[in-house]
Amino acid sequence: MSKVCEYYFAPQSPFTYLGHARFVALAKQYGVQIDLKPCDLGKVFSVSGGLPLAKRAPQRQAYRIAELQRWGEYLGIPINPQPKFFPVAGDLAAKLIIAVQLAHGTNVALDVTGAIMSAVWAEERNIADIDTLTAIAFDHELDGKALMKSAETASVEAAYNEYTDAAVTANVFGSPWYQFNGEGYWGQDRLHFVERAFAKA
Repeated sequence: MSKVCEYYFAPQSPFTYLGHARFVALAKQYGVQIDLKPCDLGKVFSVSGGLPLAKRAPQRQAYRIAELQRWGEYLGIPINPQPKFFPVAGDLAAKLIIAVQLAHGTNVALDVTGAIMSAVWAEERNIADIDTLTAIAFDHELDGKALMKSAETASVEAAYNEYTDAAVTANVFGSPWYQFNGEGYWGQDRLHFVERAFAKA
């Protein structure tokens, strides 16, 4: 019986960025298949009580910046807690990830996902920009122009909406969210619990 972990996330999420490589490595280590589900975090927030960053209290915003700095230093991952292109809409990037997955499979889509998140948090690039996303795809030896056309099709839009609805149904309220064997784990700082679950499965 195959082991599957649903991976709900928004590609512009810094905490997803901080946990992405470790999560992918854990899934590989324990033979767990990743069910990649980029979703619209704004819609998830609207039904789960979450607030977009700009609407959060100043003390929460300040603490978030400190936490990003701490985690980046602790993990040895380059991160600018206040990048040039943030806040940024993640919809087009999410749809590109879906298009890549449909055309090239989950492993390639996971690589592109990591590159997109790094573009925001380490490279000062705008992932809401078509040219930026096209270039990221080309960097992975993919046909960026064709994939961007695919990203804007009705079938990819439908998949994006489906993943967002699935996130709401699964009681997701933040990014990243790992759903495994009926249990949800919120945040890259819960990956040790995810690993324990993988090891027991």
